[in-house]
Order: sequence, then C-alpha cells, then structure tokens
Amino acid sequence: MNNKILLINDLSGYGKVALSAMIPVLSHMKYEIFSLPTAIVSNTLDYGKFNILDTTEYMKNTLDVWKQLNFEFDAISTGFIVSKEQTELITEFCKEKSSEGVIIFTDPIMGDEGKLYNGISQETVELMRKLISVSDYTVPNYTEAAYLAGCDYHEEGVEQTELEDIINKFRKFGAKSVVITSAKIKNSDCKCVFGYDDKTKEYFKIDFEEIHARFPGTGDIFSAVFMGKILDGCSLYDATERAMTSVRNMIKRNVQILDKYKGIPIETCLEEID
Repeated sequence: MNNKILLINDLSGYGKVALSAMIPVLSHMKYEIFSLPTAIVSNTLDYGKFNILDTTEYMKNTLDVWKQLNFEFDAISTGFIVSKEQTELITEFCKEKSSEGVIIFTDPIMGDEGKLYNGISQETVELMRKLISVSDYTVPNYTEAAYLAGCDYHEEGVEQTELEDIINKFRKFGAKSVVITSAKIKNSDCKCVFGYDDKTKEYFKIDFEEIHARFPGTGDIFSAVFMGKILDGCSLYDATERAMTSVRNMIKRNVQILDKYKGIPIETCLEEID
C-alpha cells in the first residue's frame, strides 16, 4: 500500500476546505499525511471577506530543505495554486517525483459554473496544462475541463461525445486517467461524472441527482476519498463511485446546517466514507 501522501493545497483557518477537509479524510483512511500549504487563508471565500497569505517563498525553502533531508512520498496531490511562480515550482517538483515513480494526482482548481475564479488568467490555464501532463490522475470539474481543453462551456449540457473530445485533448498534452465532475448531459435532468481510465483505455459515465445544498469543500472531500481508494487498489470507476457516494451521504447528513459557508463538519461524519 502507498501510505505516504503529500498534499499541496491551501490551508483555511475557518472552514473545512482544501487541507482542512482532506487531512481528516485521508487520516481516517489510515494514510500518513504531509502537507505543503500554497496559501494560508483566513476563512472560506464564500463569506465575501477574507485574507490570504501567499506562501511561495516558504514553499521554495521547504522543498529545498526536504531535498536535503531526502524526504520521500508515495503520492502527491495538488490543489489550489495561487500564482505563476507556484505553478512552475509545483510542476517541476511533480515532474521530478513522477520520474521516480511517485503517483501524481491533480485537481486543477481554477473555476466553476462556466467562469474562472478571480485572479485566474489564461496564462494560469496554460501552466496548468503542463502540470496535468505529468499527472497520473486529473480531476477537473466541467468548467475547468472546458477551459483546459480550449472548448466552449455549455450551460445547458453537452453530448457524451463532447466530453470524450475534451478528454482526448487532455490526453494529447500528456494526461493519463481523467475524471470530469459536475458535467451535465444535454436533454437530461441528471448531472454526471465522466471519466477515462488510462489502464483499461475505456470511458465511463456515472449519473447522479443533485442535492440542492451548496457546501464549499465537497470537491476536496471527493478528491481525498478518490485518491485514498485508488491508492488502496480500487479501479478508477469504483474509486469514483465510492467518492461520489461518500460526498453525497455527507451532504445529506448536514443539509439542515444553517451556516453552510464553513463547509461540512467532516470529523462528525467520517463513518460516511464508503
């Protein structure tokens, strides 16, 4: 079993997103977790006011110290990246570790609902393609997938063949297995997760009915469970399905919470991890 996981993501002081969401999930799944914060954020961005500390210099110095100490990891997961310099730093680090056999997971956090987040430029999209080119597993949402593939975003939904085209474009710039979350098939009420398994060379689609309750951090929980299941030997399809089920059950269990901006109180429902 690949036990040692390095999480490269931001750290929120108030709210269960990014590292604050992923660490308890993967610790519960019996992995040894290490972290490299890309930023320290006062609280989840949903509150409207927040403070962000860019940790680029800390990251550079930390990676240098870790190299001197010969620290090693079995898998690396990347999430929110705040600048061009960070993207280049992380890409180079992941490229080096991938060549040593480390498994790379990338969640290219850049946007949602057809739009890029504030501060994310086309240059960021280009740089993210380079990071994806060294990743074994890439998990974008439909918005991020469309931007990365250079395709139009369709709010009304897409044909399955269009999702296959997006994944094929990912594969052209080096991506291996790809899982697109929050996609909507045209003329259907359901959303779906659509993927391509590089090992079996097969596409798959898993439909789900949306629960109308928005919690920040659900994508981070999905990524953590997904990664844990892959490293435990599950197939891409099974890992995806089990991550979807875990997130759905956590949302249903907490749907009555009034302050949803702080995310799901993960420590109270870790038993929902399938």
